[in-house]
Amino acid sequence: MEPGTSHSYRDIAEAVFRESAGLQLAFLEGHLDLVVRTAVTIAGVLRAGRKILVFGNGGSAADAQHLAGELVNHFLLDRPALPAIALTTDGSILTSISNDREFAQVFARQIEALGSAGDVAIGISTSGQSPSVVCGIETAGKMQLCTVAFTGGDGGKLAGLADYAFVVPSQSTPRIQEVHATLGHALCQLVETELFGTS
Repeated sequence: MEPGTSHSYRDIAEAVFRESAGLQLAFLEGHLDLVVRTAVTIAGVLRAGRKILVFGNGGSAADAQHLAGELVNHFLLDRPALPAIALTTDGSILTSISNDREFAQVFARQIEALGSAGDVAIGISTSGQSPSVVCGIETAGKMQLCTVAFTGGDGGKLAGLADYAFVVPSQSTPRIQEVHATLGHALCQLVETELFGTS
C-alpha cells in the first residue's frame, strides 16, 4: 500500500463516523418528542393485543426484519414475545404478488391480508418515494392502522401519509439507514420500558 493511501483511508473512515454521529445528533434535536410519543403509541397498541407490521426494500427490508426480530424475541429485557411481522420475508408471497399484480402491491396486499384496524404499520424508505412502501402505508391508513414512516431527505410522499413521520435530514442513503437503525433500537428500548419495566 502506498504511504499516502493509508492516510487517505483513515480520513475517509473518520469522515464516515463523524458524519454519522453528527447526523444522529441533528436527528435527535428535531425528533426526540416524536420518538417518545411513537413508542408510547406502539406500546399501547401492543398492550391492547394488536400487532406491528414492518416493511421496506433492500437495506430497509433488512431494517424491517431487524426491528421485527427485536420485538418478537427481545431487545434488552427477558420478557414475553411481542407480535411483529416483517412483510419482507416470504419469497412465495412476494414473488406471486409481483408476478400476478405488480411489485408496488407487495406490501399493500399483505397488509390487506394480515392487518386490522388498531395495528401499527411501519414503512421504511430512505427517499420516501418507494412505490411499494408508499402504497403499503396508503393501504394501512385506509384500513385504520396507525402508520409510521422512517424516511430521509425531504420525506418524500411517504412522510405526508404517515401519522408519525421520521425524516432524517440527509441525502446520503447509508447515513439515513444508520439513523433508522438507531431509531429502531430507541423505539424497542422505550417500548420494553413502557410495557415491562426499566431497561
